[in-house]
Amino acid sequence: MTVTVTQLDRDDYTAWKSLYLAYGEFYNMPLGQQTLDTVWAWIFDSKNPFYALIAKDEHGKGVGLMHYREMPSPLRGTHVGFLDDLFIEPCHRGSGAVDAMFNALNEAAKEHGWPFVRWITSENNYRGRAAYDRIANKTQWQTYQLDIS
Repeated sequence: MTVTVTQLDRDDYTAWKSLYLAYGEFYNMPLGQQTLDTVWAWIFDSKNPFYALIAKDEHGKGVGLMHYREMPSPLRGTHVGFLDDLFIEPCHRGSGAVDAMFNALNEAAKEHGWPFVRWITSENNYRGRAAYDRIANKTQWQTYQLDIS
């Protein structure tokens, strides 16, 4: 399969929505229309350093999505990249789509001048983690969350 990765375009809404809803299902996080509208607006807000890539097969069908953003790294005194969301349709996993997406992310990070891109994933995302172990370096950091009550 041939995969092409590009920045998301407004014409990609239907493919993006389908992929993003499937991503939400994967993490048992139902996505309502308000969330979809908010994230879609972030992608096209020129004041917001939030970006999206879409992977398409040779027929132009969306098979993967990636959301990433810029974030400050105070200890480094610079900005770095943060990968928020990555989803490849299950039937296209192992097709090279994830490699194509990470190659595109690498190029985008270079263009932004980021020294690296970080992300987190679920402990039980075994297939994804196998790809990440091949593509990137695992850090020493553990993730915590302070729930606001």
